[in-house]
Amino acid sequence: MDKIYQIRHAYHSRALKSAMYLKKGHIPSIADVSSKGSIRISEAVITHIGISLGKSQIEGQKAGKIFEQLTRDFLEEVFTYLKNVRPGKWRFSVHEEISDFAQYKHLGELTNILKGEVPKDTRTNLKSLLGDYLVTPDVVVSRTPLADSELDRTGELLKGGRHATFTPLRQSNSTSMILHASISCKLTMRSDRAQNARTEALNLIRNRKGNTPHISVVTAEPLPSRIASVALGTGDIDCVYHFALPELQAAVQEKGNETDQEQLDMMINGRRLRDISDLPFDLAI
Repeated sequence: MDKIYQIRHAYHSRALKSAMYLKKGHIPSIADVSSKGSIRISEAVITHIGISLGKSQIEGQKAGKIFEQLTRDFLEEVFTYLKNVRPGKWRFSVHEEISDFAQYKHLGELTNILKGEVPKDTRTNLKSLLGDYLVTPDVVVSRTPLADSELDRTGELLKGGRHATFTPLRQSNSTSMILHASISCKLTMRSDRAQNARTEALNLIRNRKGNTPHISVVTAEPLPSRIASVALGTGDIDCVYHFALPELQAAVQEKGNETDQEQLDMMINGRRLRDISDLPFDLAI
């Protein structure tokens, strides 16, 4: 049995026991009780995972936070096995403001300016122009800048120190962590909440000074049409990752309709939807 299977299975076990439960005694909490299709597919997904759901009700926000933490833990554990292809000092965390990172440090400075002695009209105009630019991603992957001794093992590349004086990878230039990935975690996708992921992604792209981080969404949503509302299209989100994609595929084949099957196939074949097990490998690119 491969290690990724074991880690993924443990992730599912924790998620189903602590972030999900049975509503009304038999409906998985990830299902939309007003949609028969959502109920059928979610029940089949849980059956294919093969782990029983918890029975104690969990408040929505608490369940979401647990899902975020479990996803963070899963990614960090798998990523430790990829250090040979992606060496460095990495940090996996939840809910950190992007202004803490090298590419977005200027946003914190802008916030401080807006809090200061700025005319009210100027403040209002700037806020309307920039919008909610201070994003706080659910899961963050960041990298620590490196000392020259780590970057230059031969002692020849940076000798003299007159060049490469702006790159944030050099600790001598910047001590701020470098944002490597922003991951939005959505247990389910209900229109407005789902679109928040797009808004965050666009802010990350537009307001950066430096490289764009990986921008992804992780979800347990059972309905392909709702996943498609975020997955389809390009330019903002790299990819959507389902917490149990093979199990979702089997569930849709058994319990979904023709449209469900077409949408799911389109997202997978169009490289817009992958399994959670793919994400740590994609982060190593």
